[in-house]
Amino acid sequence: MSEVKKPPSSGESGGWTRFVTARPRLSLLLALVVTALAVFVGGGVAERMSSGGWEDPDAQSTYAAAALEREFPASQPNLLLLVDAGPGVGAAGVDDPAVAAEAERLTALLAGEKGVVGVGSYWRTQLPALRSEDGRQALIAARVLGDQKTATEVLDRITPRYRGEHGPVRVSLGGPVAVQAEVTTTIQEDLLRAELIALPVTLVLLVLVFGSAVAALLPLGVGIVAILGTNAVLRVLTEFTEVSVFAQNLTTALGLGLAIDYALFIVRRFREELAAGHAPARAVGTTLRTAGRTVLFSALTVAVALSAMAFFPMPFLRSFAYAGVAVVLLAAAAALVLLPAALILLGERVNSLDLRRLWRRGRASGAASGAAAETGRGWGRAAALVMRRAPLFAVATTAGLLLLGLPFLGVKFGTVDDRQLPKTAESHVVQQQIRDAFPGSPGGGLTVLAEGASGPAELTAYRERLAVLPGVVRIDGPVSTGPEARYAYFSVIAEGEGVGPRAQDLVGEVRKVDPGFRTSVAGQAARLVDTKAAIADALPAALALVALATLLLVFLLTGSLLIPLQAVLLNALSLTAMFGAVVWVFQEGNLSGLLSFTSTGDIETTLPVLMFCIAFGLSMDYGVFLISRIKEEYDRTGDHEGAVRTGLARTGGLITAAALILAVVMVAIGTSRVTNTKMLGLGIALAVLMDAMVVRSLLVPAVMKLTGKATWWAPGPLRRLHERFGLSEGEAAAPALRPETGPETRPETRPEEEKVPVGTA
Repeated sequence: MSEVKKPPSSGESGGWTRFVTARPRLSLLLALVVTALAVFVGGGVAERMSSGGWEDPDAQSTYAAAALEREFPASQPNLLLLVDAGPGVGAAGVDDPAVAAEAERLTALLAGEKGVVGVGSYWRTQLPALRSEDGRQALIAARVLGDQKTATEVLDRITPRYRGEHGPVRVSLGGPVAVQAEVTTTIQEDLLRAELIALPVTLVLLVLVFGSAVAALLPLGVGIVAILGTNAVLRVLTEFTEVSVFAQNLTTALGLGLAIDYALFIVRRFREELAAGHAPARAVGTTLRTAGRTVLFSALTVAVALSAMAFFPMPFLRSFAYAGVAVVLLAAAAALVLLPAALILLGERVNSLDLRRLWRRGRASGAASGAAAETGRGWGRAAALVMRRAPLFAVATTAGLLLLGLPFLGVKFGTVDDRQLPKTAESHVVQQQIRDAFPGSPGGGLTVLAEGASGPAELTAYRERLAVLPGVVRIDGPVSTGPEARYAYFSVIAEGEGVGPRAQDLVGEVRKVDPGFRTSVAGQAARLVDTKAAIADALPAALALVALATLLLVFLLTGSLLIPLQAVLLNALSLTAMFGAVVWVFQEGNLSGLLSFTSTGDIETTLPVLMFCIAFGLSMDYGVFLISRIKEEYDRTGDHEGAVRTGLARTGGLITAAALILAVVMVAIGTSRVTNTKMLGLGIALAVLMDAMVVRSLLVPAVMKLTGKATWWAPGPLRRLHERFGLSEGEAAAPALRPETGPETRPETRPEEEKVPVGTA
């Protein structure tokens, strides 16, 4: 019979635990000083963030766009002034002499602005594409130089001089630079509103979970610290890399949600230990060595999932990887340093201000405990029911999730444009008017850059070869830098939508033509083709990292060969409803009126990757808490089905409460007026709820029943590896003897199991 390892006693503790329990005031003071520093560092972070970063910086389309901006600024206008002839103008519309004179004055004024180049207009070029079909509107186009921050500053400076009424015309501003600026401003406003929604609702839910107002305020306080720390992390990151403005919304939500989740488990375990009769310092020590260890382990699994986005070259995704990993670790640190110190100082007062006394008045003493026990027994009975009908629940749940995910098979990928803004946003109104009233496909053409041609004859021959390609409607150019034609470009208009299948096919056909000199293709369709290729190239490595890291971490937690495989497969299955809903709602436009967004008929290419990494990590977060508690019970009793029942009874209500709170935070983010942010918030909220309420409650117990005790099997070398390096939440009792090492025994019930913790948590 092999020797059973003796777990560490409650009195043993590591350096970190000793520091927190021995010096709680110093720990709390250091945490508050760091928080105050974070407030100072995080100031003004929103002004340094980007609404771009969607493209691969090494792609051909990115190179071509940069070269065109450098050599031919007018070929890449990013600011459009929509000039609308007023009602007092006659049938001549924009060709009326008074309108033309005012438009020419505005064009000349814009050309003289610092940081603005390549100014052109309908009145100077007489190009039909710059005049609406009804003749009432026309465009002035220009290029605002600099990165997004610089361009936005230029836009803010010049906008008051152009927007609004000017004699016989009215001017509105559009174009990519105006869209980006409006997206950034809208997201900042929406983030503040989301926090104002999420925080009070979260507090109410926490009171319902804990009963005690003091206990409820602790997770919320940890969440606020995480938000402040998140802003500081993002501000520091902007010094080294481009950080998307979308990251501020989502990582702030993650910081708040995860900090509250982790605090829920810490406070719950602490109250269990208090209910078992332990002193506050001893209760915190045990809590940190059990629930605290699992919190740290869970944070690592979430961080690994988020780090996978660093494999992708797009700054948008990489900014989420850097910021997300930092924020998850920050949330865990707040829960494991600040919270334990506060718990020691509070002691039994953590149960003070029981706000549920009003509706418990007149009930017998201990009713609250009875309610809590009943809640746990309810989850245990549900687990027992699922296991009695395990094949039925496993098949029905899996089929239902796969059915919900079917719409994703019809996903269409696209690019970000003005339609992610509200319909009333000025830049959206301008761009929609251009789409509806102007000829051609604005912004949808390809721009082909030619470098090193020997002269006009060679460029003409190249144009003729492009003109016969399938799907080409018209070719304008070449426009060259001079007689030597070192640089030249062509504008190629494709059939159909600007970023539709024909335009994307045409990108490939143009790139196949070899004229004997260097060519590269820019434009929305080219960017989309390059982005999809970059994601396809990086996706296998990213998925491999997530899968292998998850397998390793869950093995270290459980010592099982089968549970890590179950975790990966069930987590992936839990995301099907999210992906199906994203396509059904946001691509196909269902519920667009209710949710107030404009469907573009596609999904931005990078968003499914982002949503997968975040939702997979959060699913692992809840999976780790459930699995660790099940393993603790199995190690203690050796009873597989009993461990599943007890594990779900002990964590089912808490996981559901944590998922509801995180979903509230994400739904608050989902109230954003920016469609992509709305999709991220609502999609991840759905994934979190499906994982907690369907996968963890139905599928996990059903699958574990079907696999039986084989669930815990591992070959000898792996078992010895786990004995040496593995992690476990359980520690309070010696593990039961395994069948392979001796007769199975059931240890006596621990004292704390005879007492039900205060509150439903």
